[in-house]
Amino acid sequence: MDLIEKAAQRLAQLQKAGVDAPVPAAQVTPPSPGADAIPTPERFAQALERAQTAGGRVAAPPPAPTAASATPANRQPSPAEVHPRSKEVHIDLEALAAAGFVTPQAQRSQIADEFRVIKRPIIRNAREHSGPRAERANLVMVTSAIPAEGKTFVALNLAMSIALEVDSTVLLVDADVANPCIMRMTRLPQDYKGLLDLLTSTETKLPDVLLRTNVEKLSLLPSGTAHRRATEMLASETMASLLEEMASRYRDRILVFDAPPLLATTEARALASHMGQIIMVVEADRTAQVMVKHALETIESCPVVMMVLNKAPRPDVGSYYGHHYYSAAAS
Repeated sequence: MDLIEKAAQRLAQLQKAGVDAPVPAAQVTPPSPGADAIPTPERFAQALERAQTAGGRVAAPPPAPTAASATPANRQPSPAEVHPRSKEVHIDLEALAAAGFVTPQAQRSQIADEFRVIKRPIIRNAREHSGPRAERANLVMVTSAIPAEGKTFVALNLAMSIALEVDSTVLLVDADVANPCIMRMTRLPQDYKGLLDLLTSTETKLPDVLLRTNVEKLSLLPSGTAHRRATEMLASETMASLLEEMASRYRDRILVFDAPPLLATTEARALASHMGQIIMVVEADRTAQVMVKHALETIESCPVVMMVLNKAPRPDVGSYYGHHYYSAAAS
């Protein structure tokens, strides 16, 4: 006598005795392996008919898993299944190009050529994963000694240039939470959740706040909802854990952080201690040499530090950005 028939008979006995209760698990003998252990619809219908004749009831068996619903025990849900990206945004590329930025439509402009020179060693370092802090070579921080030297301009252009590579993808993070500029420069709404929301809410997950763009290989992470202790959060243990997660989770992607100026805050120095590469932007004919040296001393622990000279007049190949002429070079 199989399991279903035993259960049907037992339920019938209980029904006759006036007891309306299921059979305790301890009273059901597990079926032996084999074809008879499978409760097919035909066998269940037969047992149900016998039980109803005897005045008992049998609960319907659980539906068999289908090919669409079955999940192998050894397969973990992908991040996209658990936390799908919620937003896709459209950057006005024509407006960016008019403002002097690298765009997919104007890949042979002078600004595009300049950032090809800048990005090449960065990409090489990220791919080779060699030397100190190699596991975080894909974390690239763009900063400056003092405000208004053009670091956000360099960060956005660098990210856009990397996105134009055949086999490179990039995530641009607005980590200057006290003065976020990425969304404004790209003419996107500034009310999206982002970095600060990740640091203040355990309910918010990283893929939830990433923004896909109309540049195929470029994603954005905004600064997020304003917070009164925003700058302190960049130096928190939560931020350190987030950076570690980002470095490992997006190992095949280059993450460019637009960070605060080094001498204006201490948070940029805390960020620098977790970075694999740093680009320091220096405005020509404005930033004093002593400030540059002092700023470099604060990030001397980083294994790779490069400098970009911004807004430097070069009459032979000079160009204009707004009211400022500049040229960029990496060293």
